[in-house]
Amino acid sequence: MAASGAAPVSAGKVTRGNGQVEARGRSYPQRLAFHHRPGSVVLLDDVPEYLDMLADGLGRYWNVKTFGSGADCINFLQQEPPRWEADFWAQQQILEKWHGGQRLIPQILKYWADSLDRYELTKVCVVDYLMPGMDGMEVLDELRGWPGYRVMLTGAFDNALAIEAFNSGLIDQFLLKHSVEFTQHLQDIVTALMARPNPRFHQIWSGTLTLEQNQLLCDTDIANSLSDLVSRTFVEWIVIGDPFGVLGVDAAGKISWIQLEPTHQLGLLADMAAECGASGDDVAQIQAGKALSDVQLLRNLGIKSTPTNVPSFSVGAHGLLLSAIHRVACPVAPGGMNYRNRLVSTNRPSAHCGP
Repeated sequence: MAASGAAPVSAGKVTRGNGQVEARGRSYPQRLAFHHRPGSVVLLDDVPEYLDMLADGLGRYWNVKTFGSGADCINFLQQEPPRWEADFWAQQQILEKWHGGQRLIPQILKYWADSLDRYELTKVCVVDYLMPGMDGMEVLDELRGWPGYRVMLTGAFDNALAIEAFNSGLIDQFLLKHSVEFTQHLQDIVTALMARPNPRFHQIWSGTLTLEQNQLLCDTDIANSLSDLVSRTFVEWIVIGDPFGVLGVDAAGKISWIQLEPTHQLGLLADMAAECGASGDDVAQIQAGKALSDVQLLRNLGIKSTPTNVPSFSVGAHGLLLSAIHRVACPVAPGGMNYRNRLVSTNRPSAHCGP
């Protein structure tokens, strides 16, 4: 599926001096992900002590599941595609209801409240090549229908096999186990793969954007600036066009709305705020581009209240788009969305699955 504004990635491979090779040949959406959330990492290695070392490093950032058996790992991951499809369908239903007249933000908040296990879906699988019984190549070959990203760890003497796996499309990256600063390189690889937009989810939410909104977010300067902002602010977010902005959750479970306002529409926003009781000074601040009103957020949440202004800032250097950050206090939003606490409770030491 090609998302709007997507740029194809050329085939081939990129080799780095640290023994890390990245697969090319997939197409990804533009730099800004319209849908992002953390996922789980699956680790497969037959040495328990090595698994503990990998899990300790990655478990600070993501939910980690460890396996000492290739068969058990395969069985676990092959059960995930139906869960991915159910999650895709739940998000698609939000848009269908939106087309039928229901507001987006309350639906997204309810989806987050009802789908607390969405963080458990595995996005990255890290497999050691040299294992008894079933090696890493055989495991990955069995996982061709699994939708996540694959990383293979190899010894220096396995380099040719890793390249074969890469060229066969079995892996997205491989990393030499004895490379310098191996743990940091593995964390960097997983971070980069986790950050890649899921093309199907990206396409769902691009459907809420107008042509003008999509063109703004395809601007490289704006996309880079906004991507940096949301990745620093949230662990999970969704970009929508009605109202235009980013709804996100931080690591502590607090929900915020990053309002996006094209500068040529400031007059319309000022009029809307005035109709809802904003003061003359607030209206003037909006018209001057010094502040943005939360009037559209309040309307989407169904809250009847006098709108308030928040200081604005520019997104990108062109001055085409302004932004402001509003906290979202809504009874639908769950207290159980604290991602930081979730990691502490789920990532228990030495919790290996299988033998």
